[in-house]
Amino acid sequence: MNPSAKRLLNIEPFHVMDILARARAMEREGRSVIHMEIGEPDFPTAPAIVQAGIVALQTGHTHYTPALGLTELRAAIATNYPEQARPDASRVAVTPGASGALQLIFAALINPGDQVLMADPGYPCNRHFVSLFEGQPVAVPVDATTGYQLNANLVRQHWTKRTVAVLLASPSNPTGTIIPTKELDEIIRTVEARGGVLIVDEIYHGLVYAEEAMTALSYSQNLFVVNSFSKYYGMTGWRLGWLVAPISHMSAIDKLAQNIFLAASTPAQYAALTAFTPEVQRELAKRREIFRERRDYLLPALRELGFEIPLVPQGAFYLYADCSRFTQDSQAFALELLEKTGVAITPGLDFGSHRAAQHVRFSYANTLENLQEGVSRLRNFL
Repeated sequence: MNPSAKRLLNIEPFHVMDILARARAMEREGRSVIHMEIGEPDFPTAPAIVQAGIVALQTGHTHYTPALGLTELRAAIATNYPEQARPDASRVAVTPGASGALQLIFAALINPGDQVLMADPGYPCNRHFVSLFEGQPVAVPVDATTGYQLNANLVRQHWTKRTVAVLLASPSNPTGTIIPTKELDEIIRTVEARGGVLIVDEIYHGLVYAEEAMTALSYSQNLFVVNSFSKYYGMTGWRLGWLVAPISHMSAIDKLAQNIFLAASTPAQYAALTAFTPEVQRELAKRREIFRERRDYLLPALRELGFEIPLVPQGAFYLYADCSRFTQDSQAFALELLEKTGVAITPGLDFGSHRAAQHVRFSYANTLENLQEGVSRLRNFL
């Protein structure tokens, strides 16, 4: 017998992994592939961070840290928040990526059958983490009329006696949109009035192209905020993130961290201390401008080809495009596009069920020259 847990029925693999596997196979065959499916910065980690990691290894920083992370790093993370929103360092936990942070939060909050509201489309792991802890993810359909985000009215409409939490992502994956500050404030008040918990994914903060995104901590300290060194800081493979929690939950977070992963990578934590230095911040700001340049090229280019993208994404490095002019099956469309042109994109099925078959995601985490080549191939294909 090969028994498996029933929870696996509610946890799906990433559909894009089929695309990526085929793309890698094509490259091994000598074919050219333009990657517009991968959700990570194409830039290498900043040299100063890499050097700090090397020094950490060479000087013997290879032992466990406390479960909540290095004291110095927790303090640096807290100090990096605006003064009016700054949490005490004791409320910061360093985790193995933002995924590790979300697992701790849901493990601390969810009992079997509890509901968590989240936007559809949204990052797929969010709903799967809720299922992992035997909760019920409630995917609320959103579209351009709400900026592809939840708002207070939607929270009120979908709240039930079993709802315990609401998860937001601003900027979001896959749409790159930001929740307006007044709306964020109203959502916070709405959730608090119902005795629920708000979790805000801010991992694309820093990669914002208009006015700076406001952290949810500016409006309340009685919520969870998740962030990461992966996206803005370009440290995806280092697997390092963090959470800020209400002080009332820190004992539970500490206990869970000790049991689930013991501690985040020690050399990565020492390296991350360098991420907040002026030298690295200048480099990251330059990279953000390059991302903006790519967005400003790719958005009108895709619209000209016939993809419907009703909103200009304010952050992240994605364009979520309605492809219904060309197909009603985004998975088949993405596979055919890859086979015939060598352009790899992500089908909407990875991000939920609301009109997922009519949408695809383009990542502009690639050079401008490659994006231009990708658009040229798309134009010929269409």
